[in-house]
Amino acid sequence: MDGGTEQAQRARSGRDRRVTSRPAPWHRLAVLVALMLAAFTFNTAENLPVGLLELISESLRVSVSAVGLLVTGYGVTVAVASLPLAHVMRAVPRRHVLTGLLAALVVSSLVAALATSYWLLLVARLLTALAQALFWAVMGPVAVGLFVPAVRGRVVGALSVAGSLALVLGVPAGTWLGQQSNWEVPVAMLAALGLISLVTIAVLLPTSRPEEEPAAYGTSPDARRFGIVLAAGTLSAAGAFAGYTYIVKFLGDVSGFSPSAVSALFVVFGVACVAGVSITGAVLDRFPQSALTTAVATQAVGMLGLYAAGTHPVAAVVFLALMGGALGPVFMTTQNAMLHCAPGRTDIALAANSGAYNAGIAVGAALGGLVLPLAEVRGTFLAGGLLTVGSCAVGRLLPGQDR
Repeated sequence: MDGGTEQAQRARSGRDRRVTSRPAPWHRLAVLVALMLAAFTFNTAENLPVGLLELISESLRVSVSAVGLLVTGYGVTVAVASLPLAHVMRAVPRRHVLTGLLAALVVSSLVAALATSYWLLLVARLLTALAQALFWAVMGPVAVGLFVPAVRGRVVGALSVAGSLALVLGVPAGTWLGQQSNWEVPVAMLAALGLISLVTIAVLLPTSRPEEEPAAYGTSPDARRFGIVLAAGTLSAAGAFAGYTYIVKFLGDVSGFSPSAVSALFVVFGVACVAGVSITGAVLDRFPQSALTTAVATQAVGMLGLYAAGTHPVAAVVFLALMGGALGPVFMTTQNAMLHCAPGRTDIALAANSGAYNAGIAVGAALGGLVLPLAEVRGTFLAGGLLTVGSCAVGRLLPGQDR
């Protein structure tokens, strides 16, 4: 018997053992909402310094670029720590892991809100990043394991919508709140949101052995498919952030928008992202492969369209919306694929995917920085678009899996 067959049988037997002990329906829904709130809070925490750059800079008397490193360091930490943490914690019951991670979020947010020095704030941010690195690996299997396999795509979609709302609602609201008071207030609010998720999960999520949970193993283990999805997602992330990192400069210098208009276009981008993950989540169970290839292709069209026609304001808005509508679904569809094709445990596969995606973000941003002085800001979107086309080509190697 080969390893893939053994893993599939373990997955089925795990589901059989757990089906009679699933939580009550309202418990399942409450846990799902708590996980959605946690995803929203973690993503808001990751990106909130972007809206509070000047406030933090003035308060702690450091440069704006130093505050920007709070975001960069966070992303690098998630990329590096995801897989090792998932491996170390693979035998710990998920209820204990999630409550520990959410406790770390609460404590680190409070420490950050009370920080009187840049270095203490940086340490608090890195603790939050370590918690987030493992959260994304554990959250998916726990959430989808609460429900029948036929709706797993919709569950992944709900979690992705919650995470995407951080850019549309969490960061703008936190920025406004910080401007009305001080930057510490929205950071402290993150602790309150994390505490709500913590209490809900601690009370309502059952304790079980990780390997016996319904979604502990992929439904169709396939090492080749796993590698292809991982490569396609990483290339897509690198392509997206080669250009997106410099989107403010592009919209101002190339498209001719004023600073206030650029701020409004960020809202358009965020709304498009939420719309994209909402639509994709609705069809993900029926068309998992098509959803992935469509999202990557849409991103390529958006980026190359900005390069070719970004000097025209109307065209720039259209292609920016296409890019935004694809960015969230790409990661969501690769995460969903991991739940199916993981050659071993799904939490390890999800950690690998999250780490690879964040590594792609870092590489893409660095590539854009290299291209910028050589080919100006339009060249970053050409480079990013071509990388995304490469991701499309890799994705075409996937065998048909839609049903």
